[in-house]
Amino acid sequence: MIKKILLAVSGLGHAEEMLKTLKEVPAIGQAEVTVLHVVPAQASAQVMTSKWEEGGKILGSAIETVNLDASKVTAILRQGDPKDVVCQVADEVNADLIIMGSRGLKRLQSILANSVSQYVFQLSSRPMLLVKDDIYIKKIKRVMVAIDGSEATKQCLQLALFLVRDIKGGQLILANVDKNAGKSGDLATPAEKNPVLAPAIAEAKKQGIQSRAIAVAGKPGEEICRLAQEQDVDLLIIGSPDRRPSIAKSFVDIDRLVSSSLSDYVRVNATCPVLLARTVG
Repeated sequence: MIKKILLAVSGLGHAEEMLKTLKEVPAIGQAEVTVLHVVPAQASAQVMTSKWEEGGKILGSAIETVNLDASKVTAILRQGDPKDVVCQVADEVNADLIIMGSRGLKRLQSILANSVSQYVFQLSSRPMLLVKDDIYIKKIKRVMVAIDGSEATKQCLQLALFLVRDIKGGQLILANVDKNAGKSGDLATPAEKNPVLAPAIAEAKKQGIQSRAIAVAGKPGEEICRLAQEQDVDLLIIGSPDRRPSIAKSFVDIDRLVSSSLSDYVRVNATCPVLLARTVG
């Protein structure tokens, strides 16, 4: 399911550390990796030359940090607008997953600061793994999936099953938040009888993977982040359906940027790496 990975590096090291950890997962170990660094346009040729040299060093350092197999890594250094170039290269290499660092800025801050990761998430239909600057990256054992019955979360479940399947001692946590149930906290109905969680539990069992299901009430964004922290999750997977019409695919989803968005809330507030899976719909 994940055979080609695009790692966009900036020199800070967070995305590199995430890929290094992810490559320890058996299902990811043999994936081909493209490491990309983008050099923005500069005012003078002298500065441009300096930035190109710096970019080459950043690429070399990233490849060394991740300890990648030279036969399965491609290094790309390009000039341009980072958010546009990342999307272009992701399409060129047909990436199954984009890994990027993120400053964890809120929506309006992201717009004003021209956040690359935020814009790439808006413009690309490919799954993205965002790694905030202020989180601690751990070996992946516990993977939590937010389940709400949508097509996007069905894709998330398959990604989680793919990752957890061969992890020795791996744990799959299925979480559903009922925003209409009133007060926050555990629901009275057992998770196994939850109409949203039951199909996910059955699918995991069908694939020979034991799972633990949690059903709670409250605001989805807040509860998902709370559960991820409470369960000491190493990786959180959530879906994010693309609501834009096809004619607007090249434009940022302003509605998602400036209004309520579950994926955006979790991206900003989760205390673990977040894998965002996009489903067109």
